[in-house]
Amino acid sequence: MIVLGLTGSIGMGKSTVAAMFAAEGVPVFDADAAVHRLQGPAGALVDAIEALFPGTTGPGGVDRGALAERVLGEAQALRDLEALVHPAVAREREAFLAAHAAEPLVVLDIPLLFEAGGWSAVDRIAVVSAPAEVQRARVLRRPGMTEEKLDRILARQMPDSEKRERADFVIPTDGPFAATEASVRRIVACLSRPADS
Repeated sequence: MIVLGLTGSIGMGKSTVAAMFAAEGVPVFDADAAVHRLQGPAGALVDAIEALFPGTTGPGGVDRGALAERVLGEAQALRDLEALVHPAVAREREAFLAAHAAEPLVVLDIPLLFEAGGWSAVDRIAVVSAPAEVQRARVLRRPGMTEEKLDRILARQMPDSEKRERADFVIPTDGPFAATEASVRRIVACLSRPADS
């Protein structure tokens, strides 16, 4: 099995690209979806997060907006949260890999692959990328997003140029949808080949 780490900064189109891999029949582990489950109604992390950050949870699980306001720009608070979340997501990831052990290729969709050290656990890396002005325009269209909030998020992320340099594959998302799909298909074909071909 080849484990492909899929990453990209906020607003680069990573979720769309992950869906393209899934459409090609490649199993995809979505780290964000795992976090949503763990923090959702009756999620395994809700009580621990409430204990650390009182008032950030409710009947629907973790209030992600309230939690973000508590940790963005607060280095120690963010480290405390990550110490809860990262091991729980790692357990979900290991279960996914075990369930798909017979597959020739799987994708781990991990937003902070480089920042959280996950790059060392994958065989190849694909970075989803678009020019900074495209990225900023996409993100600022999101409900509740502001320039200040975006800048705080970007400050936590490795610059796109560095991610591209460290990638085995770069998937551009600023062109036609079909061109991005073609990039995904090429990667799947390349990585799904038998080792002796």
